[in-house]
Amino acid sequence: MGSHNLDSTTIPQQVSIEAFPYLRVYKDGTIERLAGTQIAPTGLDPQTGVVSKDVIIAPQTGVSARLYRPQLHIKLLPLVVYFHGGGFFISSTADPLYHNSLNQLAAEAKVIIVSVNYRLAPENPLPAAYDDCWEALSWVASHSSSGGGVQSPATEEPWLKNHVDFNRIFLAGDSAGANIAHHLICRISEQNPSRRLIKICGVASIQPYFWGKEAIGSEVHDLVRKSMVDRWWSVVCPSDKGNDDPLINPFAEGAPSLEGLETCPKILVVVAGKDILRDRGWLYYEKVAKMSSSLGWGGTIEIMETLEEDHVFHILNPNSENAKALIKRLATFLN
Repeated sequence: MGSHNLDSTTIPQQVSIEAFPYLRVYKDGTIERLAGTQIAPTGLDPQTGVVSKDVIIAPQTGVSARLYRPQLHIKLLPLVVYFHGGGFFISSTADPLYHNSLNQLAAEAKVIIVSVNYRLAPENPLPAAYDDCWEALSWVASHSSSGGGVQSPATEEPWLKNHVDFNRIFLAGDSAGANIAHHLICRISEQNPSRRLIKICGVASIQPYFWGKEAIGSEVHDLVRKSMVDRWWSVVCPSDKGNDDPLINPFAEGAPSLEGLETCPKILVVVAGKDILRDRGWLYYEKVAKMSSSLGWGGTIEIMETLEEDHVFHILNPNSENAKALIKRLATFLN
């Protein structure tokens, strides 16, 4: 399937799916992405001193990753496996907005980052993105001395083999990527403790993309934005459960048990005051905090809210003071 622009006068007759304002699917199968299609090159970032490169993880599916390495002052650094946002249907690891943001995070936190490029919907409906990210995490684990029961990679990645402290592995993501991080930590917890893929030290859940059939908080009154989010989910996950599918609603029937988060020592939830997803982030924080206290969980969950900002503001406006404050908070969490 390709992407191209058509004369606007033909659109009403030819569009079969509209996910305003990001995506159109035409009746001939052509997919037109209206955002997140730009490409930033890898290499040395002169502003931060961070070096990046792209690697192929799974040639059969096309899963790849963009790796970031800050200036090396010590031999071994923490590793962040990062999952980008975009509603599961736009953007990539090469998106200049993400590339710039992760250069900043790698420099500020002094961490190596593996940013996963997973397959997008609707060409690849969910759960393809989750499977791709699990494959990427398995690839990361294969470089550790324990290996997590995963066969060693055909070609080892020297940045991982030589510069990563595998006792300090974190998952992080924004929006759809935060949703993915949640499901991956739950999946790890379901494994036999002696055969777990990898030990995760923490999860940074940035403005997580969770949803539900019953409106809560600002969703009750913000009907325009609520209808947009409803529509987006129907495009990426054709499910008879709709907005209460366990993939999008972590509290729906059939969703992984929150008790699985016990395997993660610390969680940071980040929300923005003007974000339509804000109340879902708060609900997630409150439910996990309540669960952890009732079970005597030894870990911690914290929340950070930037009141006057909207969804992924730190990526869209990275030079703002609020964005810089968020990056510093993430760096503190990762260290």
